Amino acid sequence: MPCLVALPPMARPGRRPSTSVPSRGRALTALPCRCGRRHLIGASSAAALLPFLAPPSPAAPPIDPEVMLQRVHPSRPDWYEEFYATAMDQGMRSYEAEVAAYKAKLFSQLSAAGKNILELGVGTGPNLKYYASEDGVNVIGVDPNKHMENYARMAAVSAGLPSSSFTFKRGVAESLPAEDNSMDVVIGTLVLCSVNNTDMALREIKRVLKPDGLYLFIEHVAAPDGTLLQFVQGALDPVQQFVADGCHLTRKTGQNISDAGFSSLSLESVRLSNAYIISPHVYGVACK
Repeated sequence: MPCLVALPPMARPGRRPSTSVPSRGRALTALPCRCGRRHLIGASSAAALLPFLAPPSPAAPPIDPEVMLQRVHPSRPDWYEEFYATAMDQGMRSYEAEVAAYKAKLFSQLSAAGKNILELGVGTGPNLKYYASEDGVNVIGVDPNKHMENYARMAAVSAGLPSSSFTFKRGVAESLPAEDNSMDVVIGTLVLCSVNNTDMALREIKRVLKPDGLYLFIEHVAAPDGTLLQFVQGALDPVQQFVADGCHLTRKTGQNISDAGFSSLSLESVRLSNAYIISPHVYGVACK
């Protein structure tokens, strides 16, 4: 709904200000004025009206994904990115084992969702085994770390996804390398904790989804207010961001998703047992 701006009525000397607005095209009769104030008022009023009378300027073009990648996630030393990819591949196995039941429940909804899938923060590809066997799927895996590609491609092969059906693209959530309304599904697990701008990332997810497209997510979130775990998360958050490539412990990601304006949302909370610092999780499905 357009924003309506009320301009103050211009007063004439000796008369009460009028609260009515002259109809479009009706001439205004000027009263004699010896002091020249009418000219000053008229000039200032015209200047004030110019922004409303001028044709609207075109919207700023979206930022190129490559530019946004360098702005949000500039290249780290090569040894660091390779080490981090290896650590993610080896160090997340116990986590994946515990969250497997929730992922199986979540990804079971993909069979009727459509074939064009973008996985945001694809990493080493731990999710591919849940949906790569669906007939005719085409997957774009997006991640800022180029060393994730080899692991993700191996995971795709293990899951039975043909190499021609998997494309790896370096990119970030704030400017996804995909066209408007082009994806049936966007998948993101443990991603919004580490993006630079959560609201911008959610706008991008909605942009690339087709009408009625689905966003499937699993995210760790801040512990409830006033709990000991919330205090611990707050104390360790700066360290976590440093050692875990920008991961935040204190984000209320479930609330961010709820506020993003999806047409419908199914969101559930769960607490994992073997991941104390990141044990509070939300998971669910949002529909554009």
